[in-house]
Amino acid sequence: MAIFDIKLPKTLMRALRLPENNARRQQINVLKRLLRKARFTEFGQAYKFDEILMSSHPGKTFQKMVPVFDYNKIYREWWHKTLKNIPDVCWPGKINYYALSSGTSEASSKYIPITKDLLRGNRLAMIKHLITLRNYQDLPVKSIGKGWLTIGGSTDLQKEHGYYAGDLSGITSKRIPFWFQPFFKPGHKISRQRDWNKKLDEIVEKAPEWDIGFVVGVPAWIQLCMERIIERYKLKTIHDMWPNLAFFVHGGVAFEPYKKGFEKLLARPLIYIETYLASEGFIAYQDRQYAKGMRLLTSGHIFFEFIPFDEHNFDADGNVVANPEVLMIHEVEEGKTYALLLSTSAGTWRYLIGDTIKFTDKERSEIVITGRTKHFLSLVGEHLSVDNMNKAVQLVSEEMNISIPEFTVAGVPFESFFAHHWYVACDDKVDKELLCRKIDDKLKELNDDYAVERNSALKSIMLDVLTEEDFMEFMRQKGKVGGQHKFPRVLKGKMLEDWQNFLAGQLVSR
Repeated sequence: MAIFDIKLPKTLMRALRLPENNARRQQINVLKRLLRKARFTEFGQAYKFDEILMSSHPGKTFQKMVPVFDYNKIYREWWHKTLKNIPDVCWPGKINYYALSSGTSEASSKYIPITKDLLRGNRLAMIKHLITLRNYQDLPVKSIGKGWLTIGGSTDLQKEHGYYAGDLSGITSKRIPFWFQPFFKPGHKISRQRDWNKKLDEIVEKAPEWDIGFVVGVPAWIQLCMERIIERYKLKTIHDMWPNLAFFVHGGVAFEPYKKGFEKLLARPLIYIETYLASEGFIAYQDRQYAKGMRLLTSGHIFFEFIPFDEHNFDADGNVVANPEVLMIHEVEEGKTYALLLSTSAGTWRYLIGDTIKFTDKERSEIVITGRTKHFLSLVGEHLSVDNMNKAVQLVSEEMNISIPEFTVAGVPFESFFAHHWYVACDDKVDKELLCRKIDDKLKELNDDYAVERNSALKSIMLDVLTEEDFMEFMRQKGKVGGQHKFPRVLKGKMLEDWQNFLAGQLVSR
């Protein structure tokens, strides 16, 4: 039994739109709310939202009448108007905030609209998430009332022509509710700092003044922060500084590759809670202890659709085809990989977010992130996903008792065929030939297509061992430092070229 059991009033349950059993009904209700709110916008008029609302099957009608958009298409046709301060384009009113998102492969920044309705929906999702802690066993209740150290983007947003732009984490921190401010660390002054290294230095200096119960952020940057604190104050573990630290709320990347190195910094285990918060909205969170996946927010502010991630719906470069097969939540199957489409309370309509997911429990609407539509390797039909890579690295790390906090893979020509070139961060002493062989063997076990192609056109696997600092320095040089930026697991095109040039320079400097 959970350490505390709260029965919430029905009025509060309705206000928070807490999960019920019927995800299909919840999603149709979400879609109707979005359509009603946006029916008088330019987008709503162009795609006849009123007719969709009056139809007997609004979900299917919505799919027939509104096309699928990626960023380039929706920006070119609609969102560029909002950057000129034109109101009522895809969502009522004027857009005052934009989340700057480069993803992990695009060179130029994407401007993702952020509205008050989206931020309100995100806040409700966070409250719902906090309430689910009642599902956890032996909960350290006293830690909940301690400080929440959130390491994210700067709240000092860029002032543009009639709007502000920055990381979603910075926008969210800038607009935190008054009741949460006493718990929020590092506080508004440090949160405004744009220089990531200076921000970390200031957090390290202030660390002894705080009693932290939660740390929130991307694993690599949280780990770096804790390492600096331990080094600065000559501690054995972070718990010497923060004895009440009990929770780590993480997201953005798979945590398993970081776990071994992370836990070296602790005196006792933390409760790990995974979330799925993208620039486009709060998508899912882990709502029970030891769950394999995160629960989609089916009753919140986002309408979800799912495109089977296969050769019928995506080309070899990961671009969606015209008129792909699109499913609603009641039509999906467990264990299959889908690309995620979102329609949100910020005027994001049937938008291909670029992530791929898999349902681990359809009844509970629980998912895991498996990768990106453009971050997979299939040079010769090996269909290697980021999920496969993460799992292989995790298993090999455990077998060899080493920590691999970062890695990336590139597909390269080899003789008249092809090869995969791995780059791994490992500060432990390791035999790179053995490491390469073990990762290859694990991938053969995890992926039948990979195993077949390793006996065919995928002729070789190469691996270089680098330091974690090498990976971080590359991100610094690319201007991608901070809580929102993750190192791409698959390198292609210009990013691969920049990485190879960077490594050539590093080798010369050494």
